[in-house]
Amino acid sequence: MEKFADEAFIEVSSGKGGNGCVAFRREKFVPRGGPSGGDGGRGGDVVFVVRRNLRTLSHLRHKHSFTAENGRDGEGRERSGKDGEDVVIPLPPGTVIRDADTGRLVRDFGLAGGGNPGAAGPVPPAAVTAGLPEGERFVFLKGGRGGWGNVHFKSPVNRSPRRALPGKPGEFRRLRAELRIMADIGLVGFPNAGKSSLLDKFTNARPKIAPYPFTTKIPNLGVLTLDAGRNGWDSRDIVIADIPGLIEGACEGAGLGIRFLKHVSRAAALVFLVDLSEANFSDAFTILYRELENFSPELVKKRRIICGSKLDLEGAGAALERLRAGHPDETVLGISVFSGAGLKELAGEISVLVDQAAQDAANGDTAWNMWDTPEEGAADEDAANRDAADGTAVNAPDGTAVNAPGGEKP
Repeated sequence: MEKFADEAFIEVSSGKGGNGCVAFRREKFVPRGGPSGGDGGRGGDVVFVVRRNLRTLSHLRHKHSFTAENGRDGEGRERSGKDGEDVVIPLPPGTVIRDADTGRLVRDFGLAGGGNPGAAGPVPPAAVTAGLPEGERFVFLKGGRGGWGNVHFKSPVNRSPRRALPGKPGEFRRLRAELRIMADIGLVGFPNAGKSSLLDKFTNARPKIAPYPFTTKIPNLGVLTLDAGRNGWDSRDIVIADIPGLIEGACEGAGLGIRFLKHVSRAAALVFLVDLSEANFSDAFTILYRELENFSPELVKKRRIICGSKLDLEGAGAALERLRAGHPDETVLGISVFSGAGLKELAGEISVLVDQAAQDAANGDTAWNMWDTPEEGAADEDAANRDAADGTAVNAPDGTAVNAPGGEKP
C-alpha cells in the first residue's frame, strides 16, 4: 500500500532556564565591590510554524522527539546567560494538534484563530487555503525562566549575599498530530465510481486510474480553475479532494474503512459520485449517506449534489432518470468523463456550492467545518469542564501560548 503520513505522535520539550550565578567583584582597587552574579538565560520555546510547501506529516515520522535548548547559566560581572534556541516544528496547513494522553485539542491550523476560545471563528476553506499566512507561528510551550543571580539579593543588611536561584524547568508533552486536508469540494463514492477520473479531467492532478476497485489508496488533491471573465482574468480556483472509495460497512472497518473521511470533513460541500452502470446504483447514495452519518452526523449536513457517472454507457440515461426520481429533494446531475457530457454543468454547480457554503459560514452555520469526530468532541468537552473546575487555562484566548496545568506565568 502507498504510504500517506497523515498522523504522527511526537514528544516536545521546552528548555530549562539557566541558573543564577553567585559572584563578587574582584577588581584591584574595589575592596568591597559587592555581588555581581548575573541571571540565567531563558529556556527555548516549542514553536509550531505553518509551511505551505508541506503536504504530509512524513517528516514527523522520521523524527519523534523535539527538544528546545536550555538557557545558559549566569556569569560574573552581572552577565546574563544566553537564552536557549527555540525548537521550530513545521506543519502543513490543516494540521490538528491534540494532547496524546487526554485527547484535548491544542491547536487547529485549519481555522482562523486556531480553534482557541475567544479567537476568531472559522472561515470557509477557500479563504483559508488562499489566506493562511506563510510562517504563522504558535508558541506551544514556553521555556523555563532563568534564575536570579546574587546581585538581586543585596540589601543594606546583606551586602554579600551568597544566594542565587536555579532556573525553572521546562515542560514536556506528548502530542498527536493529525493532518486534515483542506479542500473546497470532497468527492465521495464507491470504488470505481469515477472519482479519480473526474479529478484527472478537471485538474492537473494525475491520480492512479485502473479498472479495478480500490485503485485510490491515499487522498489526492487537485485544483479546478474556472474562468469567470471572458479573458480569464477573473478566474477562481477550487480545491477538490478525492478520497479512497467507501463500501457498505466501512464504518465497521470494511474495505479501507472510514479513516480517510476526515480529509473531507473540512470541505465546503460534497459531491456523491454514483456509477450508473452498477446494479445497485439506486441505493448507492443512501448507503454512502449512512456511512458518512455514522462517521459524523455533522458531515451529512454539508451542502451536496449527486452526480451519476459513466453516462456514455448503454442504459445510463434511463438509470439517471431513475436516480433523480428516487431522490427528488436532491440535486442530481449526470456526467461522462469519457465524452465530456455534463462536465461544464457540474463545474458550474460546484462553483455555486462553494459560494453557498461560504455564505452559510458567514451566517454562522459551521456545519461545513466539522473537524471533530464525536469522540474527539467529547474529549474536548471533558477537558473544558476539567479546566473550568481547576481554573487552569490551557489555550490562551489570543492563541499565543499554552501553559501546562500548574505552570508558572512567565
